[in-house]
Amino acid sequence: MVLEHALLDVKPGFEADFENAFSVAQTIISKSPGFISLRLVRGMERPSTYLLLVEWESLEDHTVGFRESARYGEWKELLHHFYDPFPTVEHFVDVQRPTEAASKH
Repeated sequence: MVLEHALLDVKPGFEADFENAFSVAQTIISKSPGFISLRLVRGMERPSTYLLLVEWESLEDHTVGFRESARYGEWKELLHHFYDPFPTVEHFVDVQRPTEAASKH
């Protein structure tokens, strides 16, 4: 499993429009081969900043399968005009996952 991380700086005043567009965009990405899950959270201290976390089966499912597909064109059309600056996307792999007992504390 690969975890995609992107810190999204949305232009101030466009947060509601971004969230509405994202609700459409998430249906696009969720249909991509290798997609596992997605989480979008909003900053408390900086409410124009969002953290996007997407789980993929492999790095290539994101970088090739999604990014080189027509679905990415739709995603880009819906979302990219909201960002300033354009986000850096990074990928992570598990080193250690919390045990069930530890995650309840």
